[in-house]
Amino acid sequence: MNASREARFAAYAALLRKWNPSINLVAPNSLAQLEDRHLADSAQLAQLAPDDDEPWLDIGSGGGLPGLVLAIEQPDRPIRLVDSDGRKVAFLRTVIQSLGLSNCTALQARIEELPPASVRHISARALAPLPRLVPYLDRHLAEGGTGWLLKGRNWQAEFEQLGSLDHYRLTVHPSRTDPQAAILQLDRKTIG
Repeated sequence: MNASREARFAAYAALLRKWNPSINLVAPNSLAQLEDRHLADSAQLAQLAPDDDEPWLDIGSGGGLPGLVLAIEQPDRPIRLVDSDGRKVAFLRTVIQSLGLSNCTALQARIEELPPASVRHISARALAPLPRLVPYLDRHLAEGGTGWLLKGRNWQAEFEQLGSLDHYRLTVHPSRTDPQAAILQLDRKTIG
């Protein structure tokens, strides 16, 4: 990691710690492991995803995990962060401005009310169970695009509730920060 990235991550972590008591961006009992748990977990996505310049949509961005981490790691990729909570969007915009992340924007909206985005990449972390997330992918992911879902220890139980995923190819990437967690890569099949 270069010095600029290290400085941006340090500044981001400081802002997250400052804002967390008032708007609960991450669970308070996990704040002590911010770098090792939350930031490292999100950074895995930057290593898995292709380093292209295709637009990225991070839904339920909350404290910016994984969207802001990806914006720092891949500064040439346009990234849009979406959250319905205005306080969290204010936090995201503060971080974007403070860190000079010109590749990143934050929007206050409900994901189900946004016009279809038709993007190549969508991410979500700690947003909703898989049965609620997959319809968001269906609505906003372009054919041939990829959904990147960072899931915790219950991901297998959630997966069993899904039923059919005929229009996706699933790849499970074990998490390096929690052996029971996973990053689910859902590649949307091209029709035709």
